[in-house]
Amino acid sequence: QVQLVESGGGLVQAGGSLRLSCAASGRTFSTYAMGWFRQAPGKEREYVAGIDWSGGSTYYADSVKGRFTISRVNAKNTLYLQMNSLKPEDTAVYYCAAPSTGIGSVVRVKSLYGLWGPGTQVTVSS
Repeated sequence: QVQLVESGGGLVQAGGSLRLSCAASGRTFSTYAMGWFRQAPGKEREYVAGIDWSGGSTYYADSVKGRFTISRVNAKNTLYLQMNSLKPEDTAVYYCAAPSTGIGSVVRVKSLYGLWGPGTQVTVSS
């Protein structure tokens, strides 16, 4: 059974930073792509960033490009999302996710992600 557990969320002022972590267990983490998503109240879950199996290729939504950085440490089975210059519109529950099948390259399509963590709340005050 694959398990993904996010941590690192919290309350931060606009302009501040947070680093989210996602610990993975129960599957060969180092062989597949990962992604971060977020869902604000009343809105659909949206793609934030994705990374390939090696960490060498990444992709970002336009709304976070230049402010957020996705990374991974395969030896620790951990995915990260460094969030800088946070804005109130970044407020959401953040989820890490893995593709349902063993895809190694960056996955940009939400429907291909089938494994999700419970999420961690990020609140940015103005």
